[in-house]
Amino acid sequence: MNFRTLTKLAVPVILAVAVLASEEHANTATLKGYVLDSACAISKGLKKPISGECAAACAKAGSPLVILTPGGTIYWPIADTTPASNQNDKLLPFAGQQVTVRGKVFHRGGSNAIVISKIESISEQK
Repeated sequence: MNFRTLTKLAVPVILAVAVLASEEHANTATLKGYVLDSACAISKGLKKPISGECAAACAKAGSPLVILTPGGTIYWPIADTTPASNQNDKLLPFAGQQVTVRGKVFHRGGSNAIVISKIESISEQK
């Protein structure tokens, strides 16, 4: 087998390993936190939303909604589909509320993301 043939065989294997390795870093987790718009979570340093109406208005204007945990960690809701889709529609009914969220969690370069499989308001859980 020559080098060129070996290279053609190696590239798909390396890509497959890279995809599998990235999947290994995804863990399923359950998080608790507030749903609020990303701009307020970052620029205003809020510990909880100003109000549900404010978070909803920001989301409707295009600001992505995020999950802010009690420890201050921000999780960006993402889709695991290609092409990816905006997650605001999934979160909008919970804007300004404290929620429990379950899904695949990813960490990269200081950012945190979650592919939400289940979300419910903490007030509805009682």
